Amino acid sequence: MSETQNSAEYQSFRSSVPQKKLVVDDDDRKEWTLYDCGPRSVRCPLICLPPASGSADVFFKQMLSLSSAGIRIIAVEYPIYWTMREFCEGFKRLLDALQLDKVHLFGASLGGFLAQKFAEYTHKSPRVASLILCNAFYETSIFQQTNSAPTFWMMPALFLKKMVMGNFDRRLTDPEIADSIDFMVEKLDGLNQQDLASRLTLNCMNCYVEPQKLNGVEIVIMDVFDDCALSQEVREEMYKCYPNAKRAHLKTGGNFPYLSRPLEVNIFIQM
Repeated sequence: MSETQNSAEYQSFRSSVPQKKLVVDDDDRKEWTLYDCGPRSVRCPLICLPPASGSADVFFKQMLSLSSAGIRIIAVEYPIYWTMREFCEGFKRLLDALQLDKVHLFGASLGGFLAQKFAEYTHKSPRVASLILCNAFYETSIFQQTNSAPTFWMMPALFLKKMVMGNFDRRLTDPEIADSIDFMVEKLDGLNQQDLASRLTLNCMNCYVEPQKLNGVEIVIMDVFDDCALSQEVREEMYKCYPNAKRAHLKTGGNFPYLSRPLEVNIFIQM
């Protein structure tokens, strides 16, 4: 078990912040999992969307720190959706159920892509006040799996998990980054085949963001200078896609800086 999983901070989070389940679709099996911290009077909170391998509680370090600073922060974990339209409709219904007209979105990797697509989907009646895109991408062709994506639904869970873990370098000497990987592997192991297959389908199916539809949204691109799953070329493409976006660079942090470098990430979010 990872040090993060055993840490007093994580145990404090799990004991003090209740996990909630919400069904907003006609299918009762589609449950959203969420943690809601901070003052309920805040009607435009920060919502965190995890990467393909993560669950809502991977943002526990942000939730504990930012909620104590008076920020309402909601971390969510999406149910099984196989198309981008399904996800966007489901997320819109979730916001309606929570009685939230507008939100700030922090999205990590796949979560960042979904955040952009939701902002695009609702651009005629905006629901997104701002985006913080952490190690994110704006088109799925970079993973070179668009032809395989339609078959993920029937692939064994072990095969899908190996696909994801291929992006994790576990030989790292930085203890915080290494432990963040161990923690995320534990979260990955907790996903069933359909959960993981649907997320990887959204991650890899032929899809891209239309950035011109996000012109009214304030955007922050957060990335790291050390090794992560995204190449430098992909990062440069993100900068070109959003030339007016603010940039939040972390010298190190790996794939999961919100776990390995929480102080820096939290400062950037507050700013």
